[in-house]
Amino acid sequence: MVRVVSDAGLSSFLAVLKVFGDVPSRGMLSFPKAGWTIALDFPIRGDRTFQLFDRLAQMTLDAGGRLYPAKDARMTAPQFQKFYPQWREFVPFLDPAFSSSFWRRVTE
Repeated sequence: MVRVVSDAGLSSFLAVLKVFGDVPSRGMLSFPKAGWTIALDFPIRGDRTFQLFDRLAQMTLDAGGRLYPAKDARMTAPQFQKFYPQWREFVPFLDPAFSSSFWRRVTE
């Protein structure tokens, strides 16, 4: 990932590494899973930034990871649905009055 970011000619102004333990979460849409997580913040520099985000998301998916919905402002519906395949099981628990631009973006 560091090489891909560097090759894109972009740089993150904030990077955070964390390690999660192996206690499985019982939450249907919970982000943590055993292993390392990296958070990278980038200024938007047009299409090359978005192309980089798509590449990093695919690398994350290929590695068995997932993006963090609460911190990702660009996650697509196909990405969310691949990272969180149990999202449909969550739908019956939604308040019928619930609405958010995120939920509409990633589930419709």
